[in-house]
Amino acid sequence: MEYDLEERTTVFSEHLIDFCKKVQKTTITVPLVDQGIRSGTSIGANYFEANGGVSRKDFKNKIFICKKEGKETQYWLRLITKALDDEKLREECRSLWKEAKELSLIFSKIASSSSD
Repeated sequence: MEYDLEERTTVFSEHLIDFCKKVQKTTITVPLVDQGIRSGTSIGANYFEANGGVSRKDFKNKIFICKKEGKETQYWLRLITKALDDEKLREECRSLWKEAKELSLIFSKIASSSSD
């Protein structure tokens, strides 16, 4: 089976969107979800851009942004988990957090193995 990181980041974004639609909108959750959606969907967007990059330096820069956005997404998902009262949603959020962590680790490895 071919490993497709573009597909994986897109599926992550889709799952994140589906999850965020289920979160009850409160004064606490609205800004957390907004930030989580921004950083979480940015992972895939930057990876797609990296693959269309014009130079090795551009590729590496976009990969670094993917790693950074993944770490930021972990932060927001942790806070969203804290804000939730529904245990089923908490578990879904934790699952998304784990995927964001894996993506961060993958992009960290790609960034460290890419030469200028």
